[in-house]
Amino acid sequence: MVRNPTEAEEKIYLAQVTRMLREAASSIEAKVDNARRGVLEAKRYVWENRSGLDPAELAANRVDISLVIDQGEKAAEKLQKLRKLLASPYFGRVDFLAEGDAEETAHYVGVHAFSGEDGRADVVYDWRSPVASLFYDYEVGKAAYASPGGEVKGELLLKRQYKIQEGAMAYMIETSLAIQDDVLQRELSQRSDEKMKNIVATIQQEQNRIIRDEHARELIIQGVAGSGKTSVALHRIAFLLYRHKGTLTSGQIRIVSPNKVFSDYIAGVLPELGEENIPELGMDELAAGLLAGVCECQTFGEQVSALLAGGDAGLAERIRFKSGIDFVRTLEWFAERIAETYFEPTDLEVGGIRVAREDIRTAYHAASALPVEARLDKTAAVIAGEARDEDGDKPSRADAKAIRTKIRRMFRTLRVLEIYKDFYRSLHKPELFRSLGPKKLEHADAFAVAYLKLLLEGSKGYDDVKHLVVDEMQDYTCMQYAVLARLFPCKKTILGDAGQSVQPYVSSALDEIKAIFPQADTVELRKSYRSTAEIIRFARHIRPDSRIEPIERHGPQPRVLGAADAEAELALLRREIADFRAGEHRSLGIVCKTGPQAERLYRSLSENGAGEGLTLLDFASDRYREGVVIAFAHLAKGLEFDQVIVPHADADHYRTPLDRNLLYIACTRAMHRLAVTYAGTACPWLPKAGADF
Repeated sequence: MVRNPTEAEEKIYLAQVTRMLREAASSIEAKVDNARRGVLEAKRYVWENRSGLDPAELAANRVDISLVIDQGEKAAEKLQKLRKLLASPYFGRVDFLAEGDAEETAHYVGVHAFSGEDGRADVVYDWRSPVASLFYDYEVGKAAYASPGGEVKGELLLKRQYKIQEGAMAYMIETSLAIQDDVLQRELSQRSDEKMKNIVATIQQEQNRIIRDEHARELIIQGVAGSGKTSVALHRIAFLLYRHKGTLTSGQIRIVSPNKVFSDYIAGVLPELGEENIPELGMDELAAGLLAGVCECQTFGEQVSALLAGGDAGLAERIRFKSGIDFVRTLEWFAERIAETYFEPTDLEVGGIRVAREDIRTAYHAASALPVEARLDKTAAVIAGEARDEDGDKPSRADAKAIRTKIRRMFRTLRVLEIYKDFYRSLHKPELFRSLGPKKLEHADAFAVAYLKLLLEGSKGYDDVKHLVVDEMQDYTCMQYAVLARLFPCKKTILGDAGQSVQPYVSSALDEIKAIFPQADTVELRKSYRSTAEIIRFARHIRPDSRIEPIERHGPQPRVLGAADAEAELALLRREIADFRAGEHRSLGIVCKTGPQAERLYRSLSENGAGEGLTLLDFASDRYREGVVIAFAHLAKGLEFDQVIVPHADADHYRTPLDRNLLYIACTRAMHRLAVTYAGTACPWLPKAGADF
């Protein structure tokens, strides 16, 4: 017999759950207030009696205060979850009849779990709980889920989805499908928000498999634009924190994020799911830390700008040469070779102690498993430990230090930058190393020098990190992955889209990444949930090789708008901005090709009366904002806007394979509306102006 068979009865049940939540929240609020008062009173007591308390009493009072604070913080955290449930207690329901049971059980699924007064009866199940997987993975019929006690088989008899806002039921849908299309359509048709939101109510079956994968050592997610790969990765982290509570904390996870704007954009997802945000790390930041004291290096953004500006015919070739797996293996071979050829032992004499070169060579060979720096120190320690003077005495501390210094000097050079230059001389390709100034390297060299340093000196790594998330995988070279593999010997989630590279000279295909992580599992997400079918078809016209697939959500056709000249195009843009401001959408992204182009357009619009509420995003930006935003393709990756305008899409600005990628990236930022403008002659990948596409 179905419990709450009608929508009216479901609304009555919702009111009952809401009442229970309010009562629980009131109880927790009282505990939080009591804890706050208790801490204040305890602190006042310690302060007023500080002169009369002995050290033991003082320490005991401090411990008591700390315990009360801890209890208060836990109560406050629970209160925050209850308040979120009050707004929307649950979004799904599954009725499951387990094998051997006499009747089915109704399981309501929400963002957080909630139990009844006795603490035993689950009123709402956390979306990450084992039984909640039924909601994401099965149609009505035979089903099973993995519980801590083993697989539970049975039959899924009922599935419902709800939209509950501010405690009121907006709609209820009964479905036999995995996630009802109508619910997904409603959610995807919403306007964009300032922050990325959780997707627990609309997680798709293929996404759920990724989120709940606990076994992969490295999981590589190749996802097309708008496939939700970043959101899936964050929900995966939330799931792992839930499953391994007590052994995994947010502080033991790192995310390699492409820029600060994107970091700000995704910052709301984990807190919405009841988890703390995880520390983030930028690749440029990582390189600067590894190369501190060795050299400075060009940033990734500076390299992209140099590529787009042209003027250096050899830059693309240098980047291409240094991006692939062959370059990694060649540098590894070179490091192994110089570990032997650069060490030239000589007879040693210190303070009456004499050591033959062959003894030094023997000790050095015995330590061959160590990196060069550690190998030299080990050799010196062995020699100093075994050496004796004519009287049979061991070396003094000063003599042992002198032995170490002399043995290290037997290595031709330990200066990493000099060794790196030797590397190109050994290849007879010195032209592939181009310095940007005294001890300043091109970005393509930064991680190669860092990797050589790790090979020679070894690495302590980040032993406290238990999981690493790498976003925008397509923009990182094999050398960068080699460095990450050395520094982070932990589980990893790596995600991106080979079709959204901002430089075509970087080798970032799945097989290249798997050369660094040969045991990695790979999954592919092809469906785009961001853009309408019309926008996706338009994007596929730009990149016919794209594997992107639309879902059947429809909207206006993208528009290609031509202008006679630059001034006419600027007037056209002002009209488009005015139309947006008069409409109901929240965000308009004007996505240029390059940073300098975005800056010029920002100035032009500001000087021509369209600057009110206008925001420019550049590499110095650290926040994502709603309204009218001017950005460029490299920085806009991962972001989405209700409407997008791609300006200056003429044949002069968009002409190379890199330009084609950037145009594709810009267009796929649009959720509902897209317009592309140009002056003069349109670039070759656009349909003709006014065409029905």
